[in-house]
Amino acid sequence: MATYPQNFRFGEFVGSLIWLIFWILIIIALVGLPLIFIVLFYVPLPPVNGEVLTPYLFLTMMVDPTRTLPIIKFLIHTDLFRITTFPGFSYAAIIAAATIFIERKFLAKMQLRVGPLYAGKIEGILQLIADGLKLIAKEIIVPSGADKPLFWAAPIAFVAAAAAVVALIPAAPTWVVADVDVGLLAVFAILGFFPLIALLFSWASNSKYPFIGGLRALHQMIAFEIPFILSALSIVILSGTLNLTGIVNSQITSYWFIFFAPISAFVFYISSLAELERIPFDLPEAESEIVAGWLTETSGMIYGLLQLGSYVKTYALAALFVILFLGGWAGPAIFPVELIPGYTGVQVYNHTTMDAIFWFTLKVFGVIMLMLLPRGISPRIRIDILLHTGWYKLIVLAFINIFVALALIYGGVLGPGGLLVR
Repeated sequence: MATYPQNFRFGEFVGSLIWLIFWILIIIALVGLPLIFIVLFYVPLPPVNGEVLTPYLFLTMMVDPTRTLPIIKFLIHTDLFRITTFPGFSYAAIIAAATIFIERKFLAKMQLRVGPLYAGKIEGILQLIADGLKLIAKEIIVPSGADKPLFWAAPIAFVAAAAAVVALIPAAPTWVVADVDVGLLAVFAILGFFPLIALLFSWASNSKYPFIGGLRALHQMIAFEIPFILSALSIVILSGTLNLTGIVNSQITSYWFIFFAPISAFVFYISSLAELERIPFDLPEAESEIVAGWLTETSGMIYGLLQLGSYVKTYALAALFVILFLGGWAGPAIFPVELIPGYTGVQVYNHTTMDAIFWFTLKVFGVIMLMLLPRGISPRIRIDILLHTGWYKLIVLAFINIFVALALIYGGVLGPGGLLVR
């Protein structure tokens, strides 16, 4: 069993930490600030106190909080910030990175192992950075008979599809990249591309094991896509809308839909595991049967991109579960109304938004933990059982909850003027 190194010295750890902070500041000064300056030439800036703001004036205002806060408030409400930072790709990528680390430590504790330990000294907190640097440094090996354009394009398309799903997920009131009226339909439409990308990548690899894995992914999608959609249909009936923000608002005015559609929640959870190709539904990547399935020929950052897309997709499906069944960002107020009491200037801080982000993120991590759990306790099922489960059992269960939802609406329990509508 792994143990902590005997030559560890706290003073050396603090010194290395200070040295790391020093180099981070140097990189920010030499690389970060020039990049910010370049970006400011392409971002329209607001007038401050009647003065037209330029990139040069912006940098001089950074030391004056009364002039900086209006700029920050303007920037965080731009589409660029929503797409790149929150609730867009960076937010999803950070949660995905945390999920990778938590999964490794969580499974290690379940199996009485230590898990990542040495990188970062404290519980291996820098192991993820070490693995990322390793993938960046490794050579990308393309099979000699592969279709090279498709082989390179498929991992990028995989990450792009995951980012497109994230763009439809609202993380707080008004905080969503694309708030479309048919958001739920758009989510399922994009999710349908993942098995096709896997099949395309496996075919482009020109190898038998990846192609078998790609075909399994396609079979798995066909078996579970119908119950996946039907499980969400009961929520559409209860809320009366396909808009994801509207679904959350309908739960705020009544109760979480998991209390009225527990069977649909169960079907959605099982179908999500199949969509993510996680144990016990990891047949497309079955390492004991077909090496690594459709990932067999991956290496370097091609493998890294596919893993990033997979865990961003995990966040997206967990967030979708929270929105459909757990009330989204609804929760009791825990943040103070004013961060700085008595301050009457520009308020960047909003306690309602902070409450929403906190509860949404907490619920998402709770669902992600449930998605990680089967990997430590379940064996892989046979493909005939997988197909039978999707085609016969889950479809029937989804229809049962649809009829229950219809009964609640027509019985006057939910819906406009219902007994349980607050």
